[in-house]
Amino acid sequence: MNKSVPIIGSLALILALFLNVMNLRHGNLNQDEGWYLYAAKMVSEGHAPYKDFAYTQGPVFPHVYSALFPIIGTFGVAGGRAITSVFGLLAALFAGLLVFRTSEKRGMALVAVFLLIACNVYQSYFTTVVKTYALCAFFLMSGFYLLTLRNKVALIVGGALLALAAGTRLSAGIVLPITGIWLIFQKERKLDWLWFGIGGGLMLLAVYLPSFIAAPEQAHFGLLGYHAGRDPGGLGKLLTLKVGFVSRFVQAYLIFTFLTLAALCFQRLEGKGNPFVLLLWLCGIGISAVHGIAAFPYDDYQVIAYPILAAALVLTVLPMIGNKWQVPALAFLFLASVASSFSSSINQDWFVRGRDRIWWQFKEQSDLALLREAAGIVKQNSPEGSELLTQDTYLAIEANRSVPRGMEMGPFCYYPDMSTDQAKKYHLLNRAMLVEVLETTTAPVAAFSGYGLSIESPAIAEVSNHDLIALKKALAMRYSQLAELPHFGQAHTVLDLLKLKESE
Repeated sequence: MNKSVPIIGSLALILALFLNVMNLRHGNLNQDEGWYLYAAKMVSEGHAPYKDFAYTQGPVFPHVYSALFPIIGTFGVAGGRAITSVFGLLAALFAGLLVFRTSEKRGMALVAVFLLIACNVYQSYFTTVVKTYALCAFFLMSGFYLLTLRNKVALIVGGALLALAAGTRLSAGIVLPITGIWLIFQKERKLDWLWFGIGGGLMLLAVYLPSFIAAPEQAHFGLLGYHAGRDPGGLGKLLTLKVGFVSRFVQAYLIFTFLTLAALCFQRLEGKGNPFVLLLWLCGIGISAVHGIAAFPYDDYQVIAYPILAAALVLTVLPMIGNKWQVPALAFLFLASVASSFSSSINQDWFVRGRDRIWWQFKEQSDLALLREAAGIVKQNSPEGSELLTQDTYLAIEANRSVPRGMEMGPFCYYPDMSTDQAKKYHLLNRAMLVEVLETTTAPVAAFSGYGLSIESPAIAEVSNHDLIALKKALAMRYSQLAELPHFGQAHTVLDLLKLKESE
């Protein structure tokens, strides 16, 4: 191996760690971080997803993070981000090990795929903030890596890991049938498909069967009903969302896109003599297709597919590069990664929250620091163990407070037109139930940002003026102003901190 390869690899590792640290400390807050961590808190206290509280992904994430909840309890959202960051880096590492085992140019392949994944600031951000993506990508890439070892135990465990990915995000489940069918057609691998199927099948049963036995309707709603109920608002908006999904993917993964187009110009997207490359392309494209047909196809969904696609691309492109051009190509990829990472809106958001005409609006402090300030006010004005009336669940996590039952999903807990029986069954709040919470809660402090009392599900529409006035009136009857923090949380809205009136 050329001496330059380990040097570039070391620089790539330094860059990846820098991006992760900056995203952890300065990355914009996301509302999902709150209810994901709150789900882990609920499981750590002995509650079950779907059965005891509303949850809209597979049950694996809250169980994994509940085992690590002492870190989150001590360090708050930053602790959750640190855990997520480790899973994200491990996903990139396993992608590198996968191509190391399946490529003739091992060192080159490992460094190249690590650069594409870990040194992409968009990928780094979305595998540092607390979402399911990093954990799901870790299960996917470690599972695919084990499939390259080609022994019974590795195949069983590999199948189980891919099933855990499907238990983290349901869209990752498409890799199981694709991989099983691919193994059947690999004549030299004999009964590998059987061992893979045993591992994957048993793990799927272990992940999902308890939930469907304990709470079948609630589990079905959380995994499918909630997502199916989203309404983009007509065909025109739906098509715009689909086009935007593709456009933002290209923006986020520009280097990958250009290299893929270059590979298409020279050959088909499959490595010469390497059938594993075809599997990776099929799985990456399969997950992307599932995301593309969603009612709201957010571009960050692709974070779980990208490591698979990046590994497939490296295995495709490397055989096309002559020996004398390999190190220059790797050096170019490193420099391109640096240029791309430091010209992104992601790192601009570390220090800037927007622009007012010609003036940039710089952050006085990071989103995480402001969250801690808000949590400090909550702690000063409420006893330990008390409730916090809020839909900003990341504030509840940071302040180590609980939210009223039914509000675990944060801004997505409000289903105004759902029947009371259904709302109680699914652990959500309809119009009458939310008013009742506001009128009867004994939470000493309430906290509502621009996301509070603003979204009605399942359509993810804005709360009507009539309802908003009624909800705010019920809140004002019992709570008085405590503090106001501008530029708080996701989208940097105003956070109103309120205190229960003494007469209550």
